Amino acid sequence: MRLSIERMRTLVLAAGVLLLVALVVSLALGKWRNPFNRRDIPQRLGLNIKSDSSGYTFEHAFGAHARYKIHAAKVLEYKQGYAKLHDVTIEMYGDDGRSIDRIVGADFEYDQKAGTAKADGPVEITLERPGAVTTLSPKAVPSPALDPKLKGTPVGAAAETASRGEIHVKTSGLTFDRNTGVATTVQHVDFSMVQGSGSSIGATFDSQKGFVVLDRAVELSTKRGASTVQIRAQHVEFERASQLCRLHATAANYQGGQATAGDAKILFREDGSVVRLDAANGFTLATATGSHLAAPTGQLDFDEQNKLHHGHLEGGVTMDSASQKGSLSRQMHGVSPTAELDFTSLGQLRHAHLERGVELHSNELTAQTGQVQRTSRTWRSPVADINFRVVAHGHLEPASMHGSGGVVITGETQRGKGPVAPSHFAASDMTGDFASGSVLTAIHGTGNTAFEETTVAGVRQSTSGDRIEVRLAPASATKTDKEGEVQSATVEGHVVLVQLPAPSPRTGVQATPMRATAGRADYAGSGQWLHLTLNPRVENRGMQLTADKVDVSQSTSEAFAHGNVKASYLGTDSAHPGQGGAALGGQGPVHVIASEAQILQSTQEATFRGQARLWQQGNSISAPVIILDHIRQSLAAHTTTTSEPVRAVLVSAAAAAPAKEGSQPANKKEAAPSVIRVRGGDFRYSDMDRKALMRAGPLGSVLAETASASSTSNEVEVVLLPAGHHPGQDASQTQIDHMTARGRVLLTSAGRRGTGEQLVYTAATGEYVLTGTATELPRMTDPTRGVVTGQMLIFRSRDDSISVEGGSQKTRTQTTAPKR
Repeated sequence: MRLSIERMRTLVLAAGVLLLVALVVSLALGKWRNPFNRRDIPQRLGLNIKSDSSGYTFEHAFGAHARYKIHAAKVLEYKQGYAKLHDVTIEMYGDDGRSIDRIVGADFEYDQKAGTAKADGPVEITLERPGAVTTLSPKAVPSPALDPKLKGTPVGAAAETASRGEIHVKTSGLTFDRNTGVATTVQHVDFSMVQGSGSSIGATFDSQKGFVVLDRAVELSTKRGASTVQIRAQHVEFERASQLCRLHATAANYQGGQATAGDAKILFREDGSVVRLDAANGFTLATATGSHLAAPTGQLDFDEQNKLHHGHLEGGVTMDSASQKGSLSRQMHGVSPTAELDFTSLGQLRHAHLERGVELHSNELTAQTGQVQRTSRTWRSPVADINFRVVAHGHLEPASMHGSGGVVITGETQRGKGPVAPSHFAASDMTGDFASGSVLTAIHGTGNTAFEETTVAGVRQSTSGDRIEVRLAPASATKTDKEGEVQSATVEGHVVLVQLPAPSPRTGVQATPMRATAGRADYAGSGQWLHLTLNPRVENRGMQLTADKVDVSQSTSEAFAHGNVKASYLGTDSAHPGQGGAALGGQGPVHVIASEAQILQSTQEATFRGQARLWQQGNSISAPVIILDHIRQSLAAHTTTTSEPVRAVLVSAAAAAPAKEGSQPANKKEAAPSVIRVRGGDFRYSDMDRKALMRAGPLGSVLAETASASSTSNEVEVVLLPAGHHPGQDASQTQIDHMTARGRVLLTSAGRRGTGEQLVYTAATGEYVLTGTATELPRMTDPTRGVVTGQMLIFRSRDDSISVEGGSQKTRTQTTAPKR
């Protein structure tokens, strides 16, 4: 907001000069009254004779110092109590014995019966401003033309100073009432001085009470440097005893602005300088640049050099500003119940203190790439302090603004007819920095800070902490459709981030918000990324993640974790941990560690990279890359190198082993938990299908191991029992139904070696069924029995037996392997 308070000071000083003129006129006429309120004056002047007289001088003293001196070149007395004085000069001395005023008129008429004296024609009054004559003797009379002989002397210097302080008044029809001590005129009044000139219509001077009234149409034109200030008032009153001036409907027009006041009171010092200005019934300041300041009432305080140093406005202060620069237009509006103003030694506004509810609103419009962009911001706080700076041509702009007691800044950005992107900043204590043109460019907040922004894509992100630093993008900056008004931001101390993705455009369903905590958050508006450091922690859909650093994208709802990533999935709902959200067939928590992680809110996927390892109960998987799909309830892992294969471990609870035919119960073999270890290049698991598939990938083959055998093949599929149908003792433990190995199968167990095209392992029975193709039968090589072939070879791990089936024949071969 550009306000020229220096020019407001000009208004006050010019009005003071105007009132000072009236004051001195009052003093002059008050002392002039005395020659006419004595009934013996005509006799003492020789007016009782009817002949002409000239060269009459009369001097009369009041008290120790105050006196007046009247000189008339000619005095005429008429019949019926009238007298006329020609070429009259009245010299009046103040109570200090030094101030000198003069009244000069061609003709005065005195009505002895009515007790009035009236000037028949023009009257010229020369008034000395208070303090102008300081070294002249009481009898000295400053002359408009200084005697050349006195130049350079102390007396001459004093006379020159007095001459510069003279005020010249011209009027007509002046009437003085000796009974009341009041002098009045309804004629035009003109006055002039070194600083300027003015006029009024009608005036009343009460010399006895020291009261001066300028009736109407008061005008003053004064110079301030090369510019002219025009002051107008409907009515002016001045009290000599209290040095108080009252003005009604006052307006001052100056280069680039105007100041007005419905009613104003100005208190002067004895030396004529202004002490205080009190304005009521509306006080305004306006500039040609569009700035406007208004308040119902106000008070301005001045020092001994008439320099403004403090001001107080109340009753509802309003501040408005408008500017246009190229394609950028800006409007500002501020309100506050009260305002305290402080000024520099040069009388320029330095500081403003606003209280009891402050609101400052700005609206910016700019054209970018053929589109109009609108940016609006609103500042609200109980208390605000504004520091100002002087810019070109003496105009003022806010340099910084500080608020306390709870500050809230809201904003909106809109490009063309696109969606509105709102923003929100809050803090217990906040400071805003302004650039040229009153543009808010930076925000610094402490205590209960909060930062919230919604992108044009509908992603809402809020961040809170102990301290916040925000840099706002200028309205003229070129932005993409995804960028908001925040250029960068830093939040420190107990940072809490909540990100709420936009509702699904297809279903309209609102996604679950993501919550994160950290010691520090750095926001880069150019890419709309929030970087969380100092022990960051992310919670999303029952997932808890920690890392050295977490990057959150506001535009795509992505989150990237870097360094020492640790994640735990407690279920689909963090309020009910352990319910659902199975990763490897179990129902317990899922834990993951990795070097990096990527979380996609839109697809509800989590990707872990760099020596990633996931486990749930006894099941685990390790790989360079592990991907969890929350929507599909699936898991994927893969590798691109043979040095880092994908490894999966699936554990099933123990089941009782059946007794061997013909054996005694005491010989029944104790069953152990079923464990399958699979190694390959690509792993996929679907909890909906309860299937896990491992492919060879870059490793060339898949290795599957159980407690009794191992196999290699092109791929391995493990099928789990349906959830809730586990026959084991631990119903919550993952249960393996069967495993199938396909393509170039090689089975080894206890020295046996089998080959075929498919191998099926059933966990409940411990049986391995090896089959081949129509052209190549499966084959088993036994160290003691040789080679066994058939359409189907069945190996029972619990009693180490092999069954061979083929066509219409069925052969059972009992083979006992040496014990180790």
